[in-house]
Amino acid sequence: MGDDPARLYRLDGVAHIAGVINDEPQRCIRSMRRQQGMPLDERYVPYLQMAELYHLARLNDRWFRLDEPLVSAFVERWHPKMHTFHIPFGECTITLQDVAYQLGLVVEALCQRLPYRFPYETFGECPEGADEETVRRFARAYIMMLLGTQLFADKSGNCIHIRWLPYVARLEEMGSYSWGSAALAWLYTCTGACAEWQTDMWWSGYSPSYSEKGPRVQSTRLKIDMLQPRNFIWMLYSSPEVLQVVHPEALEPRHMAVWRSVTSLIYFTVVEWH
Repeated sequence: MGDDPARLYRLDGVAHIAGVINDEPQRCIRSMRRQQGMPLDERYVPYLQMAELYHLARLNDRWFRLDEPLVSAFVERWHPKMHTFHIPFGECTITLQDVAYQLGLVVEALCQRLPYRFPYETFGECPEGADEETVRRFARAYIMMLLGTQLFADKSGNCIHIRWLPYVARLEEMGSYSWGSAALAWLYTCTGACAEWQTDMWWSGYSPSYSEKGPRVQSTRLKIDMLQPRNFIWMLYSSPEVLQVVHPEALEPRHMAVWRSVTSLIYFTVVEWH
């Protein structure tokens, strides 16, 4: 690293968030909270199953709680090029196996590549007695909401990119796409953006109204610093209790083989390596 300690916190000329920890020790990531606005209707289920997104929709019944201080502490350890978190005794990362097990998404499929927006809140509950075409239209809107708020979220408050319209127009083909690999590519990209110090849009400084987050970032950072190998579970999904609640399709051999692959993850113009 030469004589300049600051180079430790620069990757290809980009300042890493870890370089300002001493100056802003309580800096915490800020998430964009969305309003769901569309309840899961049982009439959508056949279309969600067709699109291989039903398991994700079931998880969406209750929003995932984002632990912002915990995410902040891990982002400080993220290497954007290697796609790994650096912990005291090695590296770890989020893999296709994690995506398949936790979200029940297809990772072995055609792996096809997946700035205009429309407000998904235009749609509410599907009317009682709606005909099949109306239900199908509401199901498409629900799938758009899932894609734009659960898998490929951005900073917009209640809008979704219309790039998804051609895909939801062909519901019969949606199940052939590798949603898991696309979602992981987007996660890698967003985590890398969060790790850049200049990306203020992803970060908020310490604020008195959120005073509980700053100390939690510091305590979480300390806990990670004190991790020992015996505290880390490398084979998280090996216990029978976990396997019992995993989406059955994720355990098929054709999917499991992809988890160990060295390949590109493609999400439209985003290409990341796994």
